[in-house]
Amino acid sequence: MSHTDYPFQATSSGLRELTEVEQRKLADDKQVVSEFKQNKLEKEAQRNWDLFYKRNSVNFFKDRHWTTREFEELAGITEGSTSGTPVLLEVGCGVGNALYPLIAESKHLYVHACDFSPRAVQFVKDNAAYDPHRINAFQCDLTKDDLVEHIPERNVDVVTMLFVLSAVHPDKMIEALQNVYKVVRPGGCVLFRDYGLYDHAMLRFAKGHKLMDNFYVRQDGTRAYYFTKEFLNQLFVSAGFKESTNDYVLRQTVNKKEGISVPRVFVQAKFTKSDHPPHR
Repeated sequence: MSHTDYPFQATSSGLRELTEVEQRKLADDKQVVSEFKQNKLEKEAQRNWDLFYKRNSVNFFKDRHWTTREFEELAGITEGSTSGTPVLLEVGCGVGNALYPLIAESKHLYVHACDFSPRAVQFVKDNAAYDPHRINAFQCDLTKDDLVEHIPERNVDVVTMLFVLSAVHPDKMIEALQNVYKVVRPGGCVLFRDYGLYDHAMLRFAKGHKLMDNFYVRQDGTRAYYFTKEFLNQLFVSAGFKESTNDYVLRQTVNKKEGISVPRVFVQAKFTKSDHPPHR
């Protein structure tokens, strides 16, 4: 990861075009993992992420200093352009790679931070910059643990979901978003960035890793879903949000060490909570 840079980046309303080789590879990968193994992966999802952080400690991901550049709403709350104390919820905070750069930029920001992995949350709390007066870090399974037990309803101005929803089984994604919806204030928003369909990481999977269309298991047992913007919109709207922006980010990542350039695809979006609750 340390040997990469990004000479090209563009936003697009449409999917990137696959090469013939890529099309054949995806067409040939029809067999999915057995139901028994899929159920086992679901039951052991938290354990697999905990083992991921046990192996990698705080060293796997770089600090995400790009968040305020990519999301003007984050720049606004860190620069103090909002009245009062802005409240941020970082869903899937990991070891704090996005959280601590934001805290360093703003002396008035308050952050709720949660993660599926208890070990990741402990790493957040063990950081020398951790301040319990400014950070509320807690373990949470968004698909079944009620966020309101940790955060007052309608309390959060901005939620960040950076490469987190992709780790949730697609059947449970709406429940996770409905959980988030409860703690967002009317007029508040969710800032989203995650893997997009036909990302290079998706095309690298060998046979035997496919769980269902667009959903794969890595070698370490963690899982990843690759979104279309249409499916993402459907999820958020079903949970009560309204789409503000929703596009693909197309990047060429150059790995200088290996001398290769690979296509990365992310979905970047903003969804807002209406001042008026939706009619159910």
